[in-house]
Amino acid sequence: MSLQTEFTFKLPKGFFDDHGGLHRDGVMRLATARDEIEPLRDPRVKENEAYLTVIVLSRVLTRLGTITQVTPKTIEGLFAADLAYLQDLYRIVNFGDPSVLETMEPGVPFVSMEASVA
Repeated sequence: MSLQTEFTFKLPKGFFDDHGGLHRDGVMRLATARDEIEPLRDPRVKENEAYLTVIVLSRVLTRLGTITQVTPKTIEGLFAADLAYLQDLYRIVNFGDPSVLETMEPGVPFVSMEASVA
């Protein structure tokens, strides 16, 4: 049995770079303990705990379209729907059952992300 350590994805909306290029396809790798521990020392996280998500995602995304150096600034530039998508993907591949990804249409938001409007 082999362990899958990288997972491809397609963002629901996509990230626009500084030149107007749209990036939707990407790769996320499994997180290491260091990926979750090291950002806790970052002053931005100490000031605002929510920033932990930004730093952790920038560490585990190995590619976003043609961008191979995903930075916190890249994550900050994502649409809210894409950030939520990546947070759900992170939880699934690191703490859940990644086999559920095989049955999902790329770029379709996870069920937990869908909100009902009254």
